[in-house]
Amino acid sequence: MIELQNGGAYLVRGSDVVPDGPEAAARIQSLTGKTPDQKEAARNTIAYRILEAHNTSGNMEQLKIKFDKMISHDITFVGIIQTARASGLEKFPIPYVLTNCHNSLCAVGGTINEDDHMFGLSCAKRYGGAYVPPHQAVIHQYAREMMSGGGKMILGSDSHTRYGALGTMAMGEGGPELVKQLLNRTYDIPMPGVVGVYLTGKPVPGVGPQDIALAIIGAVFEKGYVKNKVMEFVGPGVSSLSADYRIGVDVMTTETTCLSSIWRTDSIIRDYYEEHGRPEEYRELNPGEIAYYDGMITVELDKIRPMIAMPFHPSNVYTIEECNANLEDILDDVEKRAQVSLDGKVDFHLKNKIHNGKLLVDQGIIAGCAGGGFENICDAADILRGQYIGCDDFTLSVYPASAPIYTELARNGVLADLMETGAVVKTAFCGPCFGAGDTPANGDLSIRHSTRNFPNREGSKVQNGQIASVALMDARSIAATAANKGYLTPATEFAGEYRKPLYHFDSNIYAHRVFDSHGKADPSVPVRFGPNIKDWPSMSALPRNLILKVVSEIHDPVTTTDELIPSGETSSYRSNPLGLAEFALSRKDPLYVGRAKEVQKAQKALEAGDDPLEALPELRPVLETIDGALPGKMKEGYGVGSTIFAVKPGDGSAREQAASCQKVLGGWANIANEYATKRYRSNLINWGMLPLLAAQGDLPFANGDYLLLPDIRKALEEKADVIQAYCVGTELKPFDLRIGALTDDERQIILDGCLINYYRNQK
Repeated sequence: MIELQNGGAYLVRGSDVVPDGPEAAARIQSLTGKTPDQKEAARNTIAYRILEAHNTSGNMEQLKIKFDKMISHDITFVGIIQTARASGLEKFPIPYVLTNCHNSLCAVGGTINEDDHMFGLSCAKRYGGAYVPPHQAVIHQYAREMMSGGGKMILGSDSHTRYGALGTMAMGEGGPELVKQLLNRTYDIPMPGVVGVYLTGKPVPGVGPQDIALAIIGAVFEKGYVKNKVMEFVGPGVSSLSADYRIGVDVMTTETTCLSSIWRTDSIIRDYYEEHGRPEEYRELNPGEIAYYDGMITVELDKIRPMIAMPFHPSNVYTIEECNANLEDILDDVEKRAQVSLDGKVDFHLKNKIHNGKLLVDQGIIAGCAGGGFENICDAADILRGQYIGCDDFTLSVYPASAPIYTELARNGVLADLMETGAVVKTAFCGPCFGAGDTPANGDLSIRHSTRNFPNREGSKVQNGQIASVALMDARSIAATAANKGYLTPATEFAGEYRKPLYHFDSNIYAHRVFDSHGKADPSVPVRFGPNIKDWPSMSALPRNLILKVVSEIHDPVTTTDELIPSGETSSYRSNPLGLAEFALSRKDPLYVGRAKEVQKAQKALEAGDDPLEALPELRPVLETIDGALPGKMKEGYGVGSTIFAVKPGDGSAREQAASCQKVLGGWANIANEYATKRYRSNLINWGMLPLLAAQGDLPFANGDYLLLPDIRKALEEKADVIQAYCVGTELKPFDLRIGALTDDERQIILDGCLINYYRNQK
């Protein structure tokens, strides 16, 4: 079904995969009459060519990328623009679209969500951007319909920024990376590896894009096979998939931890651009005659069956058939894993969902950038036609991904078909993906065609004794389950007809509602501020010596950004750095905020010229131990802050607030065995925090310990990789930390204290 190649592989003429090895040259010679050159073949990938066209460094080993366009939604664009304004923003230098699909529920938090929207509209007018009002489109659907283009690159402040199926290499990053583009700087990364995804065959009826995506995620995630690499979809199986289908697979590549994705394009994608009134944006993309990939994933589409990703990660996958056949064992395993994820704070049970030997779920959701596509919803409606979800606990909600999709569903009768079954059809909104809509009852299990199923992602609060959970599935199997009154059912059991209605895009919906400045800035327009929109607090430069207190210690195998800063109702505070910081780690370590703020008192005293020992008396014995071992060292200057340890932090969302909340609470560093994603590490760096690495094994410190990093500023200036650290007790106990690769700019950002300071210092 899915095979991962050990080592690299060549793709010859787009159809023959030749594993790298002693026999590769002869095989390629027999196919092409040419002797392969691996370095030259690596330049023949689609990804390499797009990156080369956007690289400004002149060095393809160290890229400095300028993007064509950018896009943000309403829990990120305020912070991004505020940071850029503080750094000298005068005009958006490239097309920048501000969508409003996350904080759309304007009753939550009073006026503050709509205040953010009006901030966005005023900034689009003042700085020359575009503004998409609430309920018109989720961020990624608007980008697909109106912004994508063959061979183009788009940067978005959302982790699911993926438009590779349309020939657009897109990346989701934390807000500071968008700020750099707004200030005419570049996105700096080493040349990423490129992994081929070779598709063969054609999916059987009832198997949807989420099934393909979950199967791939399950195969690659734990192995880190594509971590921080580009996934390039090739092979004859690509042409068996519609544009909507490819989009549905593509958006979920984020959950593999890859950097980006790109697909070969063909007449199906050309037709997509023509239907959306932008035929000039189509470009045929194919790898060269002999292309070399750093890895190869072979996917036999016809062998994949309906999948389910059980709580609490998209990689925890089974076929639905396997799940139904082994319910007790699988649910028992999920419950045991949950005790690790939930720290035993609540009782979590799934085996009580077994009724008459079958899994009975409580809710179905088809939504957002992954599930809300036209074909997903039409196929779901075909399965449900003539059926009823019933009048018991089970509910079904459907969120079309854009107003044009919603309109077409109304015009062709699918909307009425769905509503007749008892389903509720809502407007374009990302809420079900991050806990701001359709939160299930305590103890319930929801099946969703959405992007993630992390703990609390559906909106429950462990700290309040609540727990619900989500299993990811394709829209078709969700519909089959709904037709079966909530009993888990694969869509392959549906024997009816899929009507496959044609889609007609109505451009007037956006033309008469979306504000687009077409790049023309109007400095006379004042920026509109609401009372919750706050400036970033001042942040000091990295001190010469640094004293850190460990204020949280997390030993889960992976820590998500949802655990670092929860989603859901906290989104209303995303424009208020200090207000949002009060929620940091609240679901994982409720004592974190208080501990961090207590330590921060010492740093604030130092900055004010006051005695830090009066602000934080527990610091006295720490300084005494340091002075005894390193006399006079602290007289050179020092700072005091907090740090956390997590085994592998940063999986999931691109949200910069996972790092910035720690920073505004006095955080100076993270310590980890590894970082789950490039984007989380970048967020730490851009907020002036040291992304430190500790060797795996027993830690030389524990929660509550003080650490000393002497001469840390000098170490950074001299580009040291190994950082000498000490655990401070009755004596100094030395141990090593590493900082990993940093560009010169990244190093200076940390030295300056944050990206805002970095730009201010350059004026």
